[in-house]
Amino acid sequence: MSRIGKKPIPLPTGVTVSIEPELVRVNGPRGELAERVPLSISVEQDGDQLVVKRPTDRGEHRALHGLTRSLVANMVEGVTTGYTKTLEIQGVGYRALLKGRDLELALGYSHPVPIKAPDGIEFEVPQPTRIVVKGNSKQQVGETAANIRKQRPPEPYKGKGIRYEGEYVARKVGKRA
Repeated sequence: MSRIGKKPIPLPTGVTVSIEPELVRVNGPRGELAERVPLSISVEQDGDQLVVKRPTDRGEHRALHGLTRSLVANMVEGVTTGYTKTLEIQGVGYRALLKGRDLELALGYSHPVPIKAPDGIEFEVPQPTRIVVKGNSKQQVGETAANIRKQRPPEPYKGKGIRYEGEYVARKVGKRA
């Protein structure tokens, strides 16, 4: 008894998928991504869409089904349009500089903080106080952006530091005289 997910994943033109027992590879205009899938969950290509199926309605199968569907859908989107995360730097003298493919941050320390671009990730610095992280893998883009933010997270008193675009930092009142 096989359950089909509510939403099949549509495949845009130019995207090819190869499905092995525990591996799904997605090829597209921006490159190739691969992801391991649980053995109990099956991924099948039905014309121009992918269908993810689970063997039963047990809780663990339902959870793995949703996870697998999300991962495969993110791979399809990654090889067609890609992912971006934008970071903002706030603070006097805090800035970012692009050195080749890598990033160099001045964050108020006595030394610049270098960040190497992992394979598949590229940085853009449209302004000295903005960093754009681009790539095909949603996980890798998010992880790299989190690593950059970790170098100087926003602090609650003056709001200085690196934050995601649109992130709200709860401000605290300093000590009173």
